[in-house]
Amino acid sequence: MPSVSAVRVERDLLGERGVPGDVYWGVHTLRARENFAITGIPISVYPQLVSALAGVKEAAALANEELGLLAGEKARAIVAACREIRGGALHDQFVVDVVQGGAGTSTNMNANEVVANRGLELMGHPKGAYAFLHPNEDVNLGQSTNDVYPTAIRIAAIGAGRELLRAMAVLQDAFAEKAVEFGGVVKMGRTQLQDAVPMTLGQEFSTYAVMLEEDRARLAEAIELIHEINLGATAIGTGLNAAPGYAETARRHLAELTGLPLVTSANLVEATQDCGAFVQLSGVLKRIAVKLSKTCNDLRLLSSGPRAGFGEINLPAVQAGSSIMPGKVNPVIPEVVNQVAFEVIGNDMTITMAAEGGQLQLNAFEPVIFHALSKSMTSLRAACLTLAERCVTGITANAEALRAGVENSIGLVTALNPHLGYTAATTLAQEALATGRSVVELTLEKGLLPPERLAELLTPEHLTGSSGGVLRA
Repeated sequence: MPSVSAVRVERDLLGERGVPGDVYWGVHTLRARENFAITGIPISVYPQLVSALAGVKEAAALANEELGLLAGEKARAIVAACREIRGGALHDQFVVDVVQGGAGTSTNMNANEVVANRGLELMGHPKGAYAFLHPNEDVNLGQSTNDVYPTAIRIAAIGAGRELLRAMAVLQDAFAEKAVEFGGVVKMGRTQLQDAVPMTLGQEFSTYAVMLEEDRARLAEAIELIHEINLGATAIGTGLNAAPGYAETARRHLAELTGLPLVTSANLVEATQDCGAFVQLSGVLKRIAVKLSKTCNDLRLLSSGPRAGFGEINLPAVQAGSSIMPGKVNPVIPEVVNQVAFEVIGNDMTITMAAEGGQLQLNAFEPVIFHALSKSMTSLRAACLTLAERCVTGITANAEALRAGVENSIGLVTALNPHLGYTAATTLAQEALATGRSVVELTLEKGLLPPERLAELLTPEHLTGSSGGVLRA
C-alpha cells in the first residue's frame, strides 16, 4: 500500500488546494463541502444513492472498455472500486451535502474522486496520482452529471420505493387480521361525527386494509415510471462526447448490475430536463400520507377516553403519557404517523416547486427533489412498520360498550324506515331523543311492528349489511 502523506495538493480550475492525505475525495469535493454547508446531511446518509452512483460508474467503465475507449487496467480498477462501494465500503467518503447547487455536479465529482482514488490504490499508486487514473477523463468518461445523477437517483428511489411497498404490505396485513378478528363486533357507524347506521368493527378495519392495498398499487405504478433513464444523454441529451452505442451498452451493463429492467428514454433531450416522473411519485406518496393520516385520526378518535371519550377500542399502552397527569396514556404511535404524513405533504410541495423551477434543457434542482423524495419514502416506511408493530397488532375492542352504543342509538331507526315510512320513523327518532328512551322500546310500546318482525330487523346480520368491508384477495 502506498504511503499516505498528511496533505496532498490537488488542482482544479480555481487553483491549488491541500486535501487531507487519507481521504478518498479530492479538491472538487473539498470546495463543495465549503460551499454547501446547508443541511449537515451528507449523501452517505442515503446508502442506496451511493451504491447507485457506484453502479453507474461501473456500468460506464464496462461500456467504455467494451467500446475500446478505456484501457483494460483502468477499467478493472474502476470496476473493482465500484464493487467495493456497492458492497458497503467507503460510504463515509461521500461527504457533500445532499442539498447543493450545480444540479448534482458535486455529488458526481465526489463519486468520481472516491472511485478514482480507490482505483489508484488498487493499481499500486498513491491517492491523487491522477495521471494514472483520472476522475474526469477516466471515471467520468462519456458521462455528464446531467445523465449520471438523474440515473443514480432513479435507481436509489426504486430501491426506497420497493422497501416502502413491503412496509405497507406489513401494515395492510395487520389491519386485515384485525378486520377478521373484529368481524362479529357490532358498533355504530358515524357520518359527520353523528350516529349513522350500525356496522361491524371488522368492516371499519377492513377499509384501512383496502386503502393500503389501493395505494400500494398506485405506488408500484409510479415506481415503474422511474425505470426510464437518460444515461448516455451527457450534458443536455444530445449525447455529445459519448461514443456511438455507448448509451445502450451502458444501460445493458447497468441493468445487469442492478437487476432492474431499466430502459433508455426514447428522447434523451426531453428526459434530461423533465422531472415529471418524480412529481408523479411524490404525488402518490402524498396520497399515501393523507390516507394514512386519516386512518390515524380515526384510531385516535375511536380510542379516546378512556372514560370520557368514544372508548370503542384500546390502543396498546407503549409509554406514560404525561409528566403531570398520573395514569394518562396517549395515542403516541398514531400521533407520530400523523407527523410523518404532514412532512410528506410538505415534501410534495418542495418537489412540485423544484420540478416547476427547471429551465430550458436542465433542471438544476434535482438534489432537493431527491432529498425530499428520500425523506418521504424513508419516513413512510418507518411509520408503516411502527404503526403495524407498535399499535395495530395490539388493538383490542370494547365489545360491550360498542353493543350498548348500538342498542341506545337513534340510528337504529334507519333500519325501520322502509317498514314505518320516513315521517313515522322521524317522529319515533325525535321522541326517543327527547325522552332518552330506546327506539326498540318505543316501537314495541306503540305497536308499530310485531315483536318478531322487529327482532328480525335488528339482527346484526341485517343491520350491518352484506356488501361492505369485504376484503379482496
